[in-house]
Amino acid sequence: MGGTTVVEVMAELAALEDPKARAVNEKHGDDHGVNLSKLRAVAKRLKTQQELARELWVTGDSAARLLALLICRPKAFERVELDIMLREARTPKVQDWLVNYVVKKNPNAEELRVSWFADPDPVVASAGWALTTERVAKKPETLDLAALLDSIEAEMKDAQERLQWAMNHCLAQIGIEHPEYRSRAIAIGERLKVLEDYPTPPNCTSPFAPIWITEMVRRQGK
Repeated sequence: MGGTTVVEVMAELAALEDPKARAVNEKHGDDHGVNLSKLRAVAKRLKTQQELARELWVTGDSAARLLALLICRPKAFERVELDIMLREARTPKVQDWLVNYVVKKNPNAEELRVSWFADPDPVVASAGWALTTERVAKKPETLDLAALLDSIEAEMKDAQERLQWAMNHCLAQIGIEHPEYRSRAIAIGERLKVLEDYPTPPNCTSPFAPIWITEMVRRQGK
């Protein structure tokens, strides 16, 4: 479907708008009403189109931005471009997809991780923590895990919601992947009680770090 214009795509997304989907999304801080399975089907048909992806991003529309992240070429973005995009991505789903589908595959991911991690904007910092959590699991060799736990212990309790969630994920990942820090990670979670009362559906693991760590270790036989 080469040659598709941004106007045509925006019209198609508008036709997919579903009030029920919007109501559910808005509960999670997202401001669009397009079913994500239908959005992925559109992306599959469009295939990779980097320039169209850039044009869709510029619209500022969340559904269009999610689609852009599915049809772009992650390695084609410059570091500065991704930094600007992250600061523009104010809804959780757009930020999550940007970090996981694009930034993690970009050659500048580590440089961005370091700069975002210390950013005063908690939403930007949460992206730095998300990239750090990825490193904890896959490439921890040059990370100071003890220092990460120090930061989590000192800052997570009072952190902004999305930053708190990202720090909590990092805490759990350290406890799951690194047995030498497991007891300390569990102790921090128990003391801070972050997400202890988070409503968890049946058959899902609680995001409360001590439960999360213990359950994942049990499953993986670590």
